[in-house]
Amino acid sequence: MRKAIGIDLGGTFIKAALVDQEGAILYKEEAPTLAERGPDDILLRIEQMIRDIAAKHALQISDLSGLGIAIPGFIDDATGVADEVVNIGWRNVAVREPLHARLGIHVAMENDANAAALGEAWAGAGRGRRFALCVTLGTGVGGGVVIDGKVLRGANTMAGEIGHMVMVPGGAPCNCGHHGCLETISSATGVVRLAREGLARAQAAGESSALAAVQDLTAAAVFAAAEAGDVLANAVVDEAIETLAWGLGTAANVVNPEVIVVGGGMSRAGERLFAPLREAFPRYALRRVALAATIVPATLGNDAGVVGAARLAL
Repeated sequence: MRKAIGIDLGGTFIKAALVDQEGAILYKEEAPTLAERGPDDILLRIEQMIRDIAAKHALQISDLSGLGIAIPGFIDDATGVADEVVNIGWRNVAVREPLHARLGIHVAMENDANAAALGEAWAGAGRGRRFALCVTLGTGVGGGVVIDGKVLRGANTMAGEIGHMVMVPGGAPCNCGHHGCLETISSATGVVRLAREGLARAQAAGESSALAAVQDLTAAAVFAAAEAGDVLANAVVDEAIETLAWGLGTAANVVNPEVIVVGGGMSRAGERLFAPLREAFPRYALRRVALAATIVPATLGNDAGVVGAARLAL
């Protein structure tokens, strides 16, 4: 059975997994990224992780179908260069050729959101579906489109960036440089922003909210307060979900997916997220588009990136 190694390069950890041709993880491990040591150190440690994993499973490097790497930033697939990876300080770092030269195997690379989308479409909640739209609700809103088992990349690997659809012109500033993007509202960060702004207004008006007593205000805390009946928390959650439904409906009208897979930390809110999202989605998608699409939670969790990266190599 063919096997490949997937690497998910993150700002804090490097995750690695040995994956078979059916998408099953045979082994996984992680190591600190230590971005401050620079890209050469990171690539050397990735190489060593691969050699160690192969040795632990009595494999030669040449026995592997290849290596896939999920990069948390912008990549140039034609050159194998990571153009810009803000959270680890990379600019114009050659990734593919150095690793290929050291290991002698096929090396593939992809943006981390696209790799996660590919993992879910191949071996997760989108398994068996030809047209998948995958969304990650975390610090930001990541997205990826998978058609017939392949990631839709676009002219320069920027396809699927639904988190940067402008929903509120002139709205809150986004890290991308625009204002009012979907991720300023419907990400975990966006939910916290809305909650803080709502609290300030409530306190100025002499109104109370359970959120005022929360020491560490997180999206999870806002959802928990909403479940407990807090009026402000429910208003925040409802705004985030309605805007997400709008963004997904608009994207679905372009892609016409069979399945919309929603993952990331916020997806753990369960039916408080999914029930109103499914109800609101048809208000923004064409009727036939909405009828074709099923909205489901992701199933691979934090493993989606390494599974998708391995799929690239397979």
